[in-house]
Amino acid sequence: MVEKVLIEIPREVLRATRMTPEELRRELAVYLYQEGRLSFGTARQMTGMNAWDFQQLLGSRGIEAHYGVEEYERDLLTLEELDQVRLP
Repeated sequence: MVEKVLIEIPREVLRATRMTPEELRRELAVYLYQEGRLSFGTARQMTGMNAWDFQQLLGSRGIEAHYGVEEYERDLLTLEELDQVRLP
């Protein structure tokens, strides 16, 4: 079960930015991902976008994927657990 926290945003902020709550949530997710505060998966979930669309959004803004050795090794372990790949 995902626990949610509600944040109050004054309506004037939405008017000033000319954004919907969904757009504001997306912008926050992109910013936090860019700053390294959220993983790709968590930021993507926050936007409600699928992985491909979120990657396209990041690319359109020139934001590179944060994918280092640690993430690679974690992905390999996950694949091994899923019996998708056999490591030597």
